[in-house]
Amino acid sequence: MKKKQLTPEQNETLLKILKIRFEKNMNRHKGLIWDTIQTKLEAQPEKLWSLHEMEQTEGEPDVIDYNKKADEYIFCDCSPESPKRRSLCYDYAAWEARKANKPESNVIDKASEMGIELLSEEQYRQLQELGKFDQKTSSWVKTPAPIRELGGAIFCDRRYNTVFMYHNGADSYYAARGFRGILKV
Repeated sequence: MKKKQLTPEQNETLLKILKIRFEKNMNRHKGLIWDTIQTKLEAQPEKLWSLHEMEQTEGEPDVIDYNKKADEYIFCDCSPESPKRRSLCYDYAAWEARKANKPESNVIDKASEMGIELLSEEQYRQLQELGKFDQKTSSWVKTPAPIRELGGAIFCDRRYNTVFMYHNGADSYYAARGFRGILKV
């Protein structure tokens, strides 16, 4: 089991990176104040660990929303292209069903290991309102049960200045398809 806590030096480095990104991209979180977010992060070391995992895979996590009712800041992978957690089939059942050329892992288990949630199609489309993402790559998104039960899974990308949702067999995987995560703090 991986230790889900950072060293003081890793905490400091990560918080500096997140603050710089936050200040550079104010259009993603108008009206929010970094010091308040940092205080919440420092009180939840397991969330910092998850953000570190997102950063290590070049997800470039940033705050994209605030849920006032739940008092939660929403971090999301904001890298221009899908983070470097690619070549993964959708879930364990799809991974297990592959007879040959199994990928390293699957999206659902990888997200869980990182302590993050996979974006839904709706969340993916909301992210695309903040910028242009996945113009050369694509990202798996949460697949509705009826589609998954039939062996499929969905993914999204942005082409021709339009956000598209597509389908594939859940056991498929590609070097240019990864996934984006959400973390609530």
